[in-house]
Amino acid sequence: MITRLDFDGPVILGAGLAGLSAALAAGKALVLSPTPLATGCSSAWAQGGMAAALSSEDTPALHAADTIAAGAGLCDPKAVDLLTREGPQAVRDLAAIGAPFDRKADNGFVLSLEAAHSRARVARVGGDGAGAAIMAAVIAAVRATPTIEVRENARARRLLQDAAGRVVGVLAEIDGVLVEIRAKAVILATGGVGGLYAVTTTPAEVRGEGLGLAALAGATVADPEFVQFHPTAIDIGRDPAPLATEALRGEGAILRNTDGRAFMVDYHPAKELAPRDVVARAIHAERAAGRGAFLDAVAAVGPHFPKEFPAVFEACRAGGIDPRREMIPVTPAVHYHMGGVATDLDGRASLPGLYAAGECASTGVQGANRLASNSLLEAAVFGARAGRAAAAEGAFGGEPVDLTPYPDLPDAALQVLRKAMSRDVGVIRDAAGLTRLLEQLGALEPAYGPCPTLIAARLIAEAALGRHESRGGHYRADFPATAEPARTFITLEAAGGLRRQAA
Repeated sequence: MITRLDFDGPVILGAGLAGLSAALAAGKALVLSPTPLATGCSSAWAQGGMAAALSSEDTPALHAADTIAAGAGLCDPKAVDLLTREGPQAVRDLAAIGAPFDRKADNGFVLSLEAAHSRARVARVGGDGAGAAIMAAVIAAVRATPTIEVRENARARRLLQDAAGRVVGVLAEIDGVLVEIRAKAVILATGGVGGLYAVTTTPAEVRGEGLGLAALAGATVADPEFVQFHPTAIDIGRDPAPLATEALRGEGAILRNTDGRAFMVDYHPAKELAPRDVVARAIHAERAAGRGAFLDAVAAVGPHFPKEFPAVFEACRAGGIDPRREMIPVTPAVHYHMGGVATDLDGRASLPGLYAAGECASTGVQGANRLASNSLLEAAVFGARAGRAAAAEGAFGGEPVDLTPYPDLPDAALQVLRKAMSRDVGVIRDAAGLTRLLEQLGALEPAYGPCPTLIAARLIAEAALGRHESRGGHYRADFPATAEPARTFITLEAAGGLRRQAA
Protein backbone atom coordinates (compact mmCIF):
# COMPACT_ATOMS: atom_id res chain seq x y z
CA MET A 1 0.00 0.00 0.00
CA ILE A 2 1.34 3.41 -1.02
CA THR A 3 -0.25 6.60 0.25
CA ARG A 4 -0.04 9.86 -1.69
CA LEU A 5 0.89 13.38 -0.65
CA ASP A 6 0.91 16.43 -2.93
CA PHE A 7 3.16 19.24 -1.75
CA ASP A 8 3.11 22.73 -3.29
CA GLY A 9 6.81 23.45 -2.90
CA PRO A 10 10.15 21.70 -3.11
CA VAL A 11 10.78 18.41 -1.34
CA ILE A 12 14.26 18.31 0.16
CA LEU A 13 16.00 15.00 0.81
CA GLY A 14 18.45 15.50 3.67
CA ALA A 15 18.62 17.80 6.67
CA GLY A 16 22.24 18.89 6.91
CA LEU A 17 23.31 22.47 6.39
CA ALA A 18 22.68 22.36 2.62
CA GLY A 19 19.18 20.93 2.97
CA LEU A 20 18.08 23.28 5.74
CA SER A 21 19.65 26.29 4.01
CA ALA A 22 17.62 25.35 0.94
CA ALA A 23 14.46 25.09 3.03
CA LEU A 24 14.97 28.51 4.62
CA ALA A 25 15.68 30.12 1.25
CA ALA A 26 12.67 28.44 -0.37
CA GLY A 27 10.40 29.67 2.41
CA LYS A 28 8.05 26.73 1.97
CA ALA A 29 9.47 23.22 1.86
CA LEU A 30 9.06 19.63 2.96
CA VAL A 31 12.29 18.25 4.45
CA LEU A 32 12.78 14.49 4.70
CA SER A 33 15.43 13.39 7.18
CA PRO A 34 16.37 9.74 7.74
CA THR A 35 17.36 10.53 11.34
CA PRO A 36 16.36 13.11 13.98
CA LEU A 37 17.57 16.60 13.11
CA ALA A 38 21.22 17.28 14.02
CA THR A 39 22.07 13.58 13.81
CA GLY A 40 23.14 11.45 10.85
CA CYS A 41 24.54 14.37 8.85
CA SER A 42 28.15 15.36 8.33
CA SER A 43 27.40 19.07 8.86
CA ALA A 44 26.84 18.57 12.58
CA TRP A 45 30.17 16.76 12.90
CA ALA A 46 32.27 19.43 11.18
CA GLN A 47 35.01 20.69 13.49
CA GLY A 48 37.08 23.27 11.66
CA GLY A 49 34.53 25.93 10.74
CA MET A 50 33.63 28.05 7.71
CA ALA A 51 36.24 29.60 5.45
CA ALA A 52 35.49 33.12 4.19
CA ALA A 53 37.30 36.40 3.59
CA LEU A 54 36.25 38.09 6.82
CA SER A 55 39.37 40.08 7.75
CA SER A 56 40.95 43.26 6.41
CA GLU A 57 44.00 41.20 5.39
CA ASP A 58 41.92 38.92 3.18
CA THR A 59 39.81 39.19 0.01
CA PRO A 60 37.44 36.91 -1.90
CA ALA A 61 40.02 36.88 -4.71
CA LEU A 62 42.68 35.46 -2.38
CA HIS A 63 40.23 32.87 -1.09
CA ALA A 64 39.36 31.96 -4.68
CA ALA A 65 43.03 31.58 -5.60
CA ASP A 66 43.62 29.21 -2.67
CA THR A 67 40.52 27.20 -3.57
CA ILE A 68 41.61 26.85 -7.20
CA ALA A 69 45.15 25.90 -6.20
CA ALA A 70 43.88 23.15 -3.90
CA GLY A 71 41.45 21.96 -6.59
CA ALA A 72 44.38 20.87 -8.75
CA GLY A 73 43.15 22.20 -12.07
CA LEU A 74 39.52 21.03 -11.98
CA CYS A 75 37.69 23.88 -10.24
CA ASP A 76 35.10 25.85 -12.18
CA PRO A 77 36.33 29.45 -11.78
CA LYS A 78 32.79 30.88 -12.01
CA ALA A 79 31.57 28.63 -9.20
CA VAL A 80 34.61 29.47 -7.06
CA ASP A 81 34.14 33.19 -7.67
CA LEU A 82 30.51 32.96 -6.62
CA LEU A 83 31.33 30.97 -3.48
CA THR A 84 34.07 33.28 -2.30
CA ARG A 85 32.15 36.49 -3.07
CA GLU A 86 28.98 35.33 -1.33
CA GLY A 87 30.83 33.53 1.45
CA PRO A 88 31.37 36.40 3.92
CA GLN A 89 27.68 37.34 3.87
CA ALA A 90 26.70 33.68 4.33
CA VAL A 91 28.77 33.56 7.53
CA ARG A 92 27.28 36.84 8.75
CA ASP A 93 23.76 35.58 7.98
CA LEU A 94 24.36 32.47 10.05
CA ALA A 95 25.71 34.59 12.88
CA ALA A 96 22.58 36.75 12.66
CA ILE A 97 20.31 33.75 13.26
CA GLY A 98 22.32 32.68 16.26
CA ALA A 99 25.40 30.72 15.16
CA PRO A 100 27.82 31.57 18.01
CA PHE A 101 31.07 32.06 16.11
CA ASP A 102 34.08 32.85 18.29
CA ARG A 103 34.56 36.61 18.51
CA LYS A 104 37.36 38.99 19.41
CA ALA A 105 37.04 41.91 21.83
CA ASP A 106 36.07 44.21 18.93
CA ASN A 107 33.36 41.68 17.86
CA GLY A 108 35.33 40.61 14.81
CA PHE A 109 35.51 36.92 13.99
CA VAL A 110 38.29 34.82 15.48
CA LEU A 111 39.90 33.33 12.38
CA SER A 112 42.12 30.24 12.18
CA LEU A 113 44.71 29.21 9.62
CA GLU A 114 44.23 25.81 8.02
CA ALA A 115 46.19 23.82 5.47
CA ALA A 116 46.60 25.34 1.99
CA HIS A 117 45.05 28.68 3.03
CA SER A 118 47.27 31.75 2.52
CA ARG A 119 45.40 33.67 5.22
CA ALA A 120 43.74 32.91 8.53
CA ARG A 121 40.09 32.83 7.39
CA VAL A 122 38.30 29.96 9.13
CA ALA A 123 35.53 31.17 11.46
CA ARG A 124 35.21 28.71 14.34
CA VAL A 125 32.93 27.95 17.28
CA GLY A 126 34.44 26.86 20.57
CA GLY A 127 37.63 25.75 18.86
CA ASP A 128 36.27 22.59 17.20
CA GLY A 129 32.49 22.77 17.57
CA ALA A 130 31.45 24.77 14.51
CA GLY A 131 29.25 22.22 12.80
CA ALA A 132 27.09 21.34 15.80
CA ALA A 133 26.63 24.98 16.84
CA ILE A 134 25.80 26.19 13.32
CA MET A 135 23.34 23.35 12.85
CA ALA A 136 21.66 24.13 16.18
CA ALA A 137 21.05 27.72 15.03
CA VAL A 138 19.77 26.67 11.61
CA ILE A 139 17.50 23.98 13.07
CA ALA A 140 16.01 26.55 15.44
CA ALA A 141 15.30 28.84 12.48
CA VAL A 142 13.67 25.98 10.56
CA ARG A 143 11.56 24.98 13.56
CA ALA A 144 10.41 28.60 13.86
CA THR A 145 9.25 28.72 10.21
CA PRO A 146 5.68 27.38 10.03
CA THR A 147 5.81 26.89 6.25
CA ILE A 148 8.70 24.41 6.54
CA GLU A 149 7.59 20.88 7.38
CA VAL A 150 10.11 18.32 8.59
CA ARG A 151 9.52 14.58 8.51
CA GLU A 152 12.05 12.50 10.42
CA ASN A 153 12.65 8.77 10.00
CA ALA A 154 12.04 9.35 6.29
CA ARG A 155 14.17 7.84 3.53
CA ALA A 156 13.93 8.30 -0.21
CA ARG A 157 13.45 4.99 -2.02
CA ARG A 158 13.11 6.30 -5.58
CA LEU A 159 12.96 9.55 -7.53
CA LEU A 160 9.63 9.69 -9.36
CA GLN A 161 9.64 10.62 -13.05
CA ASP A 162 6.97 11.21 -15.64
CA ALA A 163 7.02 9.87 -19.19
CA ALA A 164 9.22 12.76 -20.33
CA GLY A 165 11.85 12.00 -17.66
CA ARG A 166 11.04 15.01 -15.48
CA VAL A 167 11.44 14.43 -11.75
CA VAL A 168 7.96 14.89 -10.29
CA GLY A 169 8.48 13.80 -6.71
CA VAL A 170 9.89 11.07 -4.55
CA LEU A 171 8.82 7.70 -3.24
CA ALA A 172 9.68 7.89 0.46
CA GLU A 173 9.51 5.46 3.34
CA ILE A 174 8.27 7.40 6.36
CA ASP A 175 8.01 5.51 9.65
CA GLY A 176 7.98 2.29 7.66
CA VAL A 177 5.17 3.37 5.30
CA LEU A 178 5.71 4.06 1.58
CA VAL A 179 4.47 7.51 0.56
CA GLU A 180 4.27 8.88 -2.99
CA ILE A 181 5.13 12.55 -2.60
CA ARG A 182 4.36 14.70 -5.62
CA ALA A 183 6.18 18.04 -5.83
CA LYS A 184 7.22 20.70 -8.31
CA ALA A 185 10.90 20.06 -7.54
CA VAL A 186 13.12 17.72 -5.55
CA ILE A 187 16.38 18.89 -3.96
CA LEU A 188 18.96 16.24 -3.12
CA ALA A 189 20.97 17.20 -0.03
CA THR A 190 21.87 13.69 1.07
CA GLY A 191 25.57 14.19 1.83
CA GLY A 192 28.59 12.21 0.72
CA VAL A 193 29.82 8.64 0.41
CA GLY A 194 31.82 8.02 3.59
CA GLY A 195 29.66 5.11 4.74
CA LEU A 196 30.72 3.19 1.63
CA TYR A 197 34.22 2.89 3.13
CA ALA A 198 35.53 0.89 6.07
CA VAL A 199 37.30 3.87 7.65
CA THR A 200 35.40 7.16 7.57
CA THR A 201 34.84 10.24 9.69
CA THR A 202 31.25 10.68 8.48
CA PRO A 203 28.01 9.28 9.94
CA ALA A 204 27.27 5.68 8.94
CA GLU A 205 24.01 6.80 7.31
CA VAL A 206 25.92 8.86 4.72
CA ARG A 207 26.64 6.29 2.02
CA GLY A 208 25.93 7.78 -1.39
CA GLU A 209 22.23 6.96 -1.61
CA GLY A 210 21.27 10.32 -3.11
CA LEU A 211 24.01 9.98 -5.70
CA GLY A 212 22.80 6.47 -6.55
CA LEU A 213 19.15 7.51 -6.77
CA ALA A 214 20.03 10.37 -9.13
CA ALA A 215 22.12 8.09 -11.35
CA LEU A 216 19.35 5.49 -11.45
CA ALA A 217 17.02 8.25 -12.68
CA GLY A 218 19.49 9.07 -15.47
CA ALA A 219 21.15 12.18 -14.03
CA THR A 220 24.71 13.09 -14.98
CA VAL A 221 27.28 12.68 -12.22
CA ALA A 222 30.52 14.66 -12.18
CA ASP A 223 33.97 13.74 -10.83
CA PRO A 224 32.95 10.80 -8.61
CA GLU A 225 36.53 9.45 -8.42
CA PHE A 226 37.65 12.38 -6.28
CA VAL A 227 37.29 11.29 -2.67
CA GLN A 228 39.06 13.28 0.02
CA PHE A 229 40.73 11.38 2.82
CA HIS A 230 41.20 13.40 5.98
CA PRO A 231 44.77 12.72 7.05
CA THR A 232 44.19 12.69 10.79
CA ALA A 233 41.32 10.50 11.87
CA ILE A 234 42.00 9.28 15.40
CA ASP A 235 42.98 5.62 15.15
CA ILE A 236 41.27 4.09 18.19
CA GLY A 237 39.15 1.44 16.45
CA ARG A 238 35.87 3.36 16.41
CA ASP A 239 33.43 3.33 13.48
CA PRO A 240 33.05 6.07 12.37
CA ALA A 241 36.52 7.28 13.31
CA PRO A 242 36.64 10.50 15.36
CA LEU A 243 38.46 13.39 13.75
CA ALA A 244 41.50 15.35 14.86
CA THR A 245 40.72 18.66 13.20
CA GLU A 246 43.12 20.28 10.77
CA ALA A 247 43.14 23.32 13.05
CA LEU A 248 45.48 21.40 15.35
CA ARG A 249 48.15 21.45 12.67
CA GLY A 250 47.33 25.10 12.08
CA GLU A 251 48.15 25.66 15.75
CA GLY A 252 51.51 23.93 15.32
CA ALA A 253 50.87 20.22 15.99
CA ILE A 254 53.51 17.98 14.38
CA LEU A 255 53.14 14.63 12.61
CA ARG A 256 55.65 12.08 13.88
CA ASN A 257 56.30 8.38 13.38
CA THR A 258 56.89 5.76 16.07
CA ASP A 259 60.49 6.92 16.44
CA GLY A 260 59.34 10.46 17.13
CA ARG A 261 60.66 11.77 13.83
CA ALA A 262 58.75 14.63 12.19
CA PHE A 263 58.28 13.02 8.78
CA MET A 264 56.33 15.59 6.72
CA VAL A 265 59.60 17.30 5.76
CA ASP A 266 60.21 14.26 3.52
CA TYR A 267 56.98 14.78 1.56
CA HIS A 268 56.26 18.49 1.04
CA PRO A 269 57.90 21.86 1.77
CA ALA A 270 54.76 23.03 3.59
CA LYS A 271 55.09 20.03 5.91
CA GLU A 272 52.02 19.74 8.19
CA LEU A 273 50.19 22.46 6.24
CA ALA A 274 50.50 20.73 2.87
CA PRO A 275 47.27 19.97 0.97
CA ARG A 276 45.20 17.19 2.48
CA ASP A 277 45.88 14.65 -0.25
CA VAL A 278 49.63 15.02 0.22
CA VAL A 279 49.39 14.65 4.00
CA ALA A 280 47.04 11.66 3.68
CA ARG A 281 49.43 9.84 1.33
CA ALA A 282 52.37 10.62 3.61
CA ILE A 283 50.61 9.13 6.62
CA HIS A 284 49.49 6.15 4.52
CA ALA A 285 53.11 5.58 3.43
CA GLU A 286 54.49 5.81 6.97
CA ARG A 287 51.93 3.34 8.25
CA ALA A 288 52.44 0.97 5.30
CA ALA A 289 56.18 1.01 6.03
CA GLY A 290 55.52 -0.01 9.62
CA ARG A 291 56.65 3.31 11.08
CA GLY A 292 53.21 4.41 12.31
CA ALA A 293 51.82 7.95 12.35
CA PHE A 294 50.97 10.18 15.30
CA LEU A 295 49.88 13.77 15.79
CA ASP A 296 51.93 15.45 18.49
CA ALA A 297 50.07 18.46 19.93
CA VAL A 298 51.65 18.34 23.37
CA ALA A 299 53.77 21.46 22.87
CA ALA A 300 51.34 23.27 20.53
CA VAL A 301 48.17 22.82 22.61
CA GLY A 302 48.97 20.76 25.70
CA PRO A 303 47.03 21.90 28.79
CA HIS A 304 44.66 24.01 26.67
CA PHE A 305 43.12 20.94 24.97
CA PRO A 306 39.91 20.72 27.06
CA LYS A 307 39.00 24.33 26.32
CA GLU A 308 40.42 24.86 22.83
CA PHE A 309 39.58 21.49 21.25
CA PRO A 310 36.99 19.81 23.47
CA ALA A 311 35.67 17.36 20.85
CA VAL A 312 39.15 16.04 20.06
CA PHE A 313 40.02 15.91 23.75
CA GLU A 314 36.94 13.87 24.64
CA ALA A 315 37.45 11.47 21.72
CA CYS A 316 41.04 10.87 22.74
CA ARG A 317 40.18 10.35 26.38
CA ALA A 318 37.45 7.86 25.38
CA GLY A 319 40.18 5.92 23.56
CA GLY A 320 42.51 5.97 26.55
CA ILE A 321 44.75 8.78 25.24
CA ASP A 322 45.58 12.04 27.02
CA PRO A 323 46.55 14.41 24.17
CA ARG A 324 47.93 16.92 26.67
CA ARG A 325 50.77 14.48 27.35
CA GLU A 326 50.67 11.84 24.57
CA MET A 327 50.79 11.71 20.81
CA ILE A 328 47.51 10.87 19.04
CA PRO A 329 47.58 7.83 16.67
CA VAL A 330 46.15 8.90 13.31
CA THR A 331 45.11 7.32 10.02
CA PRO A 332 43.62 8.63 6.77
CA ALA A 333 39.83 8.25 6.58
CA VAL A 334 37.20 9.15 4.00
CA HIS A 335 36.03 12.61 4.88
CA TYR A 336 34.50 14.34 1.87
CA HIS A 337 33.38 13.61 -1.68
CA MET A 338 34.34 16.26 -4.21
CA GLY A 339 32.20 14.59 -6.88
CA GLY A 340 28.43 14.36 -7.00
CA VAL A 341 25.36 15.10 -9.06
CA ALA A 342 26.40 17.59 -11.73
CA THR A 343 24.62 20.93 -11.27
CA ASP A 344 24.69 24.51 -12.47
CA LEU A 345 25.24 27.44 -10.12
CA ASP A 346 21.61 27.32 -8.96
CA GLY A 347 21.69 23.63 -8.13
CA ARG A 348 19.88 22.39 -11.25
CA ALA A 349 20.79 18.85 -12.23
CA SER A 350 20.64 17.45 -15.76
CA LEU A 351 17.05 16.21 -15.22
CA PRO A 352 14.20 18.75 -15.16
CA GLY A 353 12.73 19.12 -11.69
CA LEU A 354 15.85 17.80 -9.93
CA TYR A 355 18.27 19.91 -7.89
CA ALA A 356 21.22 19.04 -5.67
CA ALA A 357 23.22 20.92 -3.06
CA GLY A 358 25.99 20.32 -0.58
CA GLU A 359 28.27 17.33 -0.65
CA CYS A 360 26.04 15.21 -2.90
CA ALA A 361 26.29 17.89 -5.62
CA SER A 362 29.17 18.78 -7.91
CA THR A 363 29.09 22.50 -8.68
CA GLY A 364 32.73 22.55 -9.73
CA VAL A 365 33.75 24.47 -6.60
CA GLN A 366 35.80 21.71 -4.98
CA GLY A 367 37.74 20.48 -8.01
CA ALA A 368 39.98 17.49 -7.39
CA ASN A 369 40.70 18.31 -3.76
CA ARG A 370 38.52 20.41 -1.43
CA LEU A 371 40.19 23.30 0.35
CA ALA A 372 39.78 22.89 4.10
CA SER A 373 36.59 24.36 5.62
CA ASN A 374 35.02 25.19 2.25
CA SER A 375 32.37 22.49 2.68
CA LEU A 376 30.09 24.21 5.20
CA LEU A 377 30.43 27.38 3.17
CA GLU A 378 29.40 25.59 -0.03
CA ALA A 379 26.45 24.00 1.77
CA ALA A 380 25.19 27.37 2.97
CA VAL A 381 25.79 29.34 -0.24
CA PHE A 382 24.67 26.78 -2.82
CA GLY A 383 21.96 25.29 -0.59
CA ALA A 384 20.29 28.69 -0.46
CA ARG A 385 20.65 29.16 -4.22
CA ALA A 386 19.10 25.75 -4.90
CA GLY A 387 16.25 26.49 -2.51
CA ARG A 388 15.38 29.76 -4.24
CA ALA A 389 15.57 28.23 -7.72
CA ALA A 390 13.51 25.16 -6.80
CA ALA A 391 10.84 27.32 -5.16
CA ALA A 392 10.41 29.14 -8.47
CA GLU A 393 9.45 25.96 -10.36
CA GLY A 394 6.05 26.75 -11.80
CA ALA A 395 4.05 23.57 -12.30
CA PHE A 396 3.73 19.92 -11.42
CA GLY A 397 4.91 17.39 -13.99
CA GLY A 398 2.98 14.41 -15.30
CA GLU A 399 2.09 11.16 -13.59
CA PRO A 400 5.01 9.02 -12.42
CA VAL A 401 5.65 5.99 -14.59
CA ASP A 402 7.13 3.73 -11.89
CA LEU A 403 6.46 3.51 -8.15
CA THR A 404 8.76 0.57 -7.41
CA PRO A 405 11.15 1.22 -4.50
CA TYR A 406 14.80 0.42 -5.07
CA PRO A 407 16.16 -2.29 -2.77
CA ASP A 408 18.37 -1.77 0.25
CA LEU A 409 21.76 -3.46 0.52
CA PRO A 410 21.71 -5.81 3.55
CA ASP A 411 24.17 -4.90 6.29
CA ALA A 412 26.35 -8.00 5.82
CA ALA A 413 26.82 -7.15 2.14
CA LEU A 414 27.40 -3.49 3.00
CA GLN A 415 30.28 -4.43 5.31
CA VAL A 416 31.83 -6.50 2.51
CA LEU A 417 31.47 -3.51 0.19
CA ARG A 418 33.05 -1.11 2.71
CA LYS A 419 36.16 -3.26 3.07
CA ALA A 420 36.47 -3.64 -0.70
CA MET A 421 36.13 0.11 -1.29
CA SER A 422 38.83 0.97 1.27
CA ARG A 423 41.09 -1.71 -0.20
CA ASP A 424 40.73 -0.88 -3.89
CA VAL A 425 39.56 2.72 -4.29
CA GLY A 426 41.24 4.24 -1.26
CA VAL A 427 44.14 6.63 -0.75
CA ILE A 428 46.20 4.84 -3.44
CA ARG A 429 44.60 3.04 -6.42
CA ASP A 430 45.73 0.96 -9.39
CA ALA A 431 44.13 -0.85 -12.32
CA ALA A 432 44.39 -4.28 -10.72
CA GLY A 433 42.56 -3.22 -7.56
CA LEU A 434 39.92 -1.20 -9.38
CA THR A 435 39.23 -4.07 -11.79
CA ARG A 436 38.92 -6.45 -8.84
CA LEU A 437 36.48 -4.07 -7.15
CA LEU A 438 34.33 -3.74 -10.27
CA GLU A 439 34.21 -7.52 -10.60
CA GLN A 440 33.09 -7.75 -6.98
CA LEU A 441 30.41 -5.12 -7.58
CA GLY A 442 29.35 -7.07 -10.66
CA ALA A 443 28.70 -10.06 -8.42
CA LEU A 444 26.83 -8.07 -5.76
CA GLU A 445 24.45 -6.31 -8.14
CA PRO A 446 22.70 -9.44 -9.50
CA ALA A 447 22.41 -10.79 -5.96
CA TYR A 448 20.86 -7.69 -4.40
CA GLY A 449 19.46 -5.67 -7.29
CA PRO A 450 19.97 -1.98 -8.17
CA CYS A 451 20.73 -0.74 -4.66
CA PRO A 452 21.59 2.97 -4.72
CA THR A 453 24.66 2.31 -2.55
CA LEU A 454 26.04 -0.19 -5.07
CA ILE A 455 25.37 2.24 -7.91
CA ALA A 456 27.28 5.00 -6.09
CA ALA A 457 30.20 2.64 -5.48
CA ARG A 458 30.27 1.62 -9.12
CA LEU A 459 30.36 5.24 -10.29
CA ILE A 460 33.38 5.95 -8.08
CA ALA A 461 35.21 2.83 -9.24
CA GLU A 462 34.40 3.26 -12.96
CA ALA A 463 35.58 6.86 -12.95
CA ALA A 464 38.73 6.02 -10.98
CA LEU A 465 39.62 3.25 -13.43
CA GLY A 466 39.05 5.59 -16.36
CA ARG A 467 41.26 8.40 -15.04
CA HIS A 468 44.81 7.48 -16.11
CA GLU A 469 46.58 10.09 -14.01
CA SER A 470 47.04 11.25 -10.42
CA ARG A 471 45.39 14.48 -9.38
CA GLY A 472 44.14 15.80 -6.04
CA GLY A 473 42.26 13.16 -4.09
CA HIS A 474 42.72 10.57 -6.86
CA TYR A 475 46.13 8.88 -6.83
CA ARG A 476 46.97 6.07 -9.24
CA ALA A 477 50.15 4.15 -8.36
CA ASP A 478 50.28 2.96 -11.98
CA PHE A 479 49.72 6.52 -13.36
CA PRO A 480 51.53 8.80 -10.89
CA ALA A 481 51.96 11.69 -13.33
CA THR A 482 49.38 14.42 -13.93
CA ALA A 483 47.83 14.75 -17.39
CA GLU A 484 45.89 17.60 -18.99
CA PRO A 485 43.04 18.76 -16.70
CA ALA A 486 39.64 17.34 -17.62
CA ARG A 487 36.55 16.79 -15.53
CA THR A 488 34.68 13.48 -15.52
CA PHE A 489 31.01 13.23 -16.45
CA ILE A 490 29.44 9.81 -16.09
CA THR A 491 25.99 8.22 -16.34
CA LEU A 492 24.64 4.70 -16.07
CA GLU A 493 23.82 4.60 -19.76
CA ALA A 494 25.47 1.82 -21.77
CA ALA A 495 26.96 0.18 -18.66
CA GLY A 496 28.59 3.38 -17.44
CA GLY A 497 29.12 5.81 -20.31
CA LEU A 498 32.22 7.81 -19.40
CA ARG A 499 33.25 11.07 -20.94
CA ARG A 500 35.64 13.80 -19.97
CA GLN A 501 35.50 17.51 -20.61
CA ALA A 502 38.44 19.90 -20.50
CA ALA A 503 38.47 21.89 -17.27
